[in-house]
Amino acid sequence: MNSESLLAALNDAQRAAVSAPPGNSLVLAGAGSGKTRVLVHRIAYLLEAGASAYDIMAVTFTNKAAREMRGRIETLLGLPLRALWMGTFHGIAHRLLRIHWQAARLPQTFQILDSDDQMRLVRRVIRALGVDEQRFTPRQATSFINSAKDEGRRARHIDPIGPIDRTFRDIYVGYEAACQQAGAVDFAELLLRSHELWLEHADVLAYYRDRFRYLLVDEFQDTNGVQYAWLKLLAGVTGQLMAVGDDDQSIYGWRGAKIENILKFEQDFAPVRVFRLEQNYRSTGNILQAANAVIGHNAGRLGKQLWTEAGVGDPLLVYAAYNELDEARFIADRAAAWIEHGGSASEVAVLYRSNAQSRVLEEAFLRRNIAYRIYGGMRFFERAEIRDALAYLRLALQPGSDAAFERIVNTPPRGIGDKTLQRLRELARSAGVTMWEALQAALVGGVFSGRAATALAGFVQQISLLGQTVVEMTLQDAMQTVLEFSRLEAHHGREVGERGVAKVENLRELLTAARQFTPELRFPVAPDGTDQSPQTPRAVLEDFLAHAALEAGEGQSASDGACVQLMTLHSAKGLEFPLVFLAGMDEGVFPHRMSDTEPNRLEEERRLCYVGITRAMRQLYLCHAEVRRLNGIEQRSIPSRFVREIPKELLSEVRLRGAVVRPAAPRREERSYGDARVPPRMSRDEAGAPLRIGQRVRHASFGEGIVLGCEGQGDRAHVHINFETAGEKRLILGMARLEAVE
Repeated sequence: MNSESLLAALNDAQRAAVSAPPGNSLVLAGAGSGKTRVLVHRIAYLLEAGASAYDIMAVTFTNKAAREMRGRIETLLGLPLRALWMGTFHGIAHRLLRIHWQAARLPQTFQILDSDDQMRLVRRVIRALGVDEQRFTPRQATSFINSAKDEGRRARHIDPIGPIDRTFRDIYVGYEAACQQAGAVDFAELLLRSHELWLEHADVLAYYRDRFRYLLVDEFQDTNGVQYAWLKLLAGVTGQLMAVGDDDQSIYGWRGAKIENILKFEQDFAPVRVFRLEQNYRSTGNILQAANAVIGHNAGRLGKQLWTEAGVGDPLLVYAAYNELDEARFIADRAAAWIEHGGSASEVAVLYRSNAQSRVLEEAFLRRNIAYRIYGGMRFFERAEIRDALAYLRLALQPGSDAAFERIVNTPPRGIGDKTLQRLRELARSAGVTMWEALQAALVGGVFSGRAATALAGFVQQISLLGQTVVEMTLQDAMQTVLEFSRLEAHHGREVGERGVAKVENLRELLTAARQFTPELRFPVAPDGTDQSPQTPRAVLEDFLAHAALEAGEGQSASDGACVQLMTLHSAKGLEFPLVFLAGMDEGVFPHRMSDTEPNRLEEERRLCYVGITRAMRQLYLCHAEVRRLNGIEQRSIPSRFVREIPKELLSEVRLRGAVVRPAAPRREERSYGDARVPPRMSRDEAGAPLRIGQRVRHASFGEGIVLGCEGQGDRAHVHINFETAGEKRLILGMARLEAVE
């Protein structure tokens, strides 16, 4: 395929970005505008124009995205691209550190700590320092450490402003020492250490600047401080960086992403060409107009206006539920109707702001016997039984891994208790050695006796023999041997019910993963993509351990089977569904109540709403409740400001019987809550004249009042009214004899 053929398949804006002349460029890619297509075609275009795969580095945010992009490029060009560096920030940083382990001050066989391993090590440091673990929890300390690393700060760079910061800084100092002793790095350390590698070794930086003439970065709005610094340092003044992202979809500020990075790109990398991808290929016109209207309330945007040639489509449907149970019932009913009319359950998604909202939704789907799945569940390499098996392999290859040691020393149980482990920790700490070394010395010195000594000696013999056995095996044979030595299958096979069966099946699937694993191409690599250093069996085993740790760091799992997808709005980014429900569109739920007190929080919440709206392809429901139980307290709610920011001509309201009616024009009698109006809605009175939320009515005894809500059907429905003189009352509709006040 030549350059002209590559460009012919693109729209005008995509074509301009793909064929951009040399220099830095920023591609503002709106939701559903084909940004992956642009990245793939840009790389293919560069290669067709004479660049070598050896000259290109492409950074994505998930390994899955990297694999898909590489596959699409190879399909376009019809040839493999082994020399092309494409992967996540963490994956590429890991590759750099494996190559330059000495310059990075790491052992050649350094290990990657996953989140569980990191938490365990932090807990050990807290206990060693004698810090109150209830006040300074391992989770808080881990968050403090990772946040500092994401900003490029070592413990020595932190100037504590009080005793709490000082304690966390001390934990950070101890944690750094423990990692260095164990030859371990966590995920945040991968980026920080590789950034320091370039800062401290000008020759290494010069080599990579000269090699990677073209840099492409996806999801640029999600970069954190150290990632931005890493890219800026690598690009220098001669690199050609194409940043692709959308400031309107920056929703991960809570985990360190800085929207400022994309906002200041034009300044920091000047001169910069800016391309806007605004044609959407996913959603209907009404959905896009609603998204544009909501995000338009944010200040300081770089600016885009989504549009489509797909037609106007249906209006957005608004359902005002009485409470969260009614909301869940309604969503389940509409999902069932979609399926009954020929749609697939997998075409339906229910999005919510908080995981806590899923409980009533799950119950509603269970009652309707609709298959559903909580999207973003635990990934394969995150599962405890898989981590246990890999810990056996890690300890066999790297006996200095304290994290692996602690994970499996008593898994399956072999009679090694907490007191014995605590004694081992103390021996290791006092001698400044690993727990494996401390154990060997303790056995020689007779520190332990009886059952503990027997169990520990058996463990040492088992791991030593395993290490001698697997080091020259193929990966698949090594994993088979690990399962046999560890007896994990037999251990989980004794568990009652489906849980044990599932764990055994997972362990067996690990053998399939091992068989299908393709090792990373090792350095050095010639410009033609040939590998200059053959891999040893041990190197393949270590690559597989690193691959598993990196995969476990991503929080998204694949779906299987036709089922409705339930997920948080954060999990929905990058996905699309024909039918989408946004549940909990109430003030205090979405936007989250914390947005009233935290700077810039409201704008990120609004970007999150923009992401949610643009997941819908054909039909979108916005659901809110008049009464919602939050934190165990039932509270009256008002619709989210995000619903009120959508032009009324784009909305239609859903009546209980399933009919859709246009919202009436605002009446002077409508109830106002601050700057919010509760839109009128037809009540559940199936038998008589309808009542509307916000309608003024008169009662013979209580006088005039405003209808706040109605639960139930027919004459037995309970209507909730706020009377001017008598206050709020709940009345049985058939007995209340209410009169409408015009």
